[in-house]
Amino acid sequence: MQNEPSPSWPKGFWNLMFTQFQGAFSDNALRWLVIFPVLASITLSDADKEGFASQASLLFAVPFLLFSTVGGWLADRCSKRSVMIGVKLGEVAIMIFAALALAWEHPALQLAAICLMGVHSTFFAPAKYGIMPEVLHPSQLSAGNGILELLTFVGIILGTFAGGWLAETLTHREVWSGAILAALASVGCLVSLGIFKVPAADPARKFNPNILGEIWSNLRVMKADRDLWRANWGNTAFFFVATLVQINLALYAQKVFHLKPTEQAWLQAALSLGIGAGSMLAGRLSRGRIEYGLIAPGAALMAVAGLWLGWPGLGRPAFTAALSLLGLGGGLFIVPIVSVLQHRPSAQTKGAVQGAASWLSWVGIAAAAQTQTLLSGAAHLSYNQVFWVCGAVAALTGGFVTWSRPRAVPQMIARWCQRGDGV
Repeated sequence: MQNEPSPSWPKGFWNLMFTQFQGAFSDNALRWLVIFPVLASITLSDADKEGFASQASLLFAVPFLLFSTVGGWLADRCSKRSVMIGVKLGEVAIMIFAALALAWEHPALQLAAICLMGVHSTFFAPAKYGIMPEVLHPSQLSAGNGILELLTFVGIILGTFAGGWLAETLTHREVWSGAILAALASVGCLVSLGIFKVPAADPARKFNPNILGEIWSNLRVMKADRDLWRANWGNTAFFFVATLVQINLALYAQKVFHLKPTEQAWLQAALSLGIGAGSMLAGRLSRGRIEYGLIAPGAALMAVAGLWLGWPGLGRPAFTAALSLLGLGGGLFIVPIVSVLQHRPSAQTKGAVQGAASWLSWVGIAAAAQTQTLLSGAAHLSYNQVFWVCGAVAALTGGFVTWSRPRAVPQMIARWCQRGDGV
């Protein structure tokens, strides 16, 4: 676990990376293609806009709450490569449906398309994360996850820009936007054929129709491993904060900075690029091991950035810098956590554990969507103060990590000093 990661990635690695990049791009392009025109509407009230943005995020999360255990079971029962190829075929059909919904300018059907993309991601995630430790050497895992997270958030950046640009450029010609996304899904499907071939981890695994019972069983498996259990809740906290920031950011940009959709995308890009850069940095700083010491500093950066974002009267340059700092901290925080979730489960339970972790992460996402509505509605908090809530959650998470692993950071620094550098 302490060797330098090999520079030679196994055949099919970059096919997986591109497939993930394309999926992240298309997910976000579709979501913001639907959301941006609503936020820019002059006929809707602020409450209606906030409700629609939260509803879109919630509908994307619901499939994870319902089907994550099914996705985990499928990832163990079948070849993870076969699962991903099947999911990409399904994405082509979903995007054709989305093209029709956009052409008809039917908000309910557009939200249904977002929900279906949530189903797509529900089945893709356990196979995607579960296959990494099957084909990568343990010394490559942190670096591989750094690349995966970087490409994911570059996809989010470009998808957000594309969604805003298409929303403005192809107004009342949205069918072409859907056609473009369907074509990209077809390319992603073709590229997925080159993903590494792996056998099914547990072909005899039986399906448990009791979703809550299966989740409980998988959580018990994780709870038996202290590090795995803590990583699971750290993963949930990360997605809660990231989602709350993203929803509040879209509303803040429209209400405070009065930005158009394409202008808002620059702020989303600063956040996403920060996470991507932090993920790559985490992979490099890990130097061939799972580096627990990066989690607490990552959480601290997120907490400081949350306080900075909420500072009254902040100008756009400073606000953008704070978003990038928050993203950088998020990348440092999430890479070791994802690596723990991948590495520590047995070969036969990797898919099930990923499914349970995915389920809880989307509990966090769904909770964030509702929290946004509660904080800006019943609690009467300003958008600035919502950012402070995000920072407080990050600070609590970092405090818990420091308390539970007090020697992680000193040991990490000692290893860097022994090498003579931090990179």
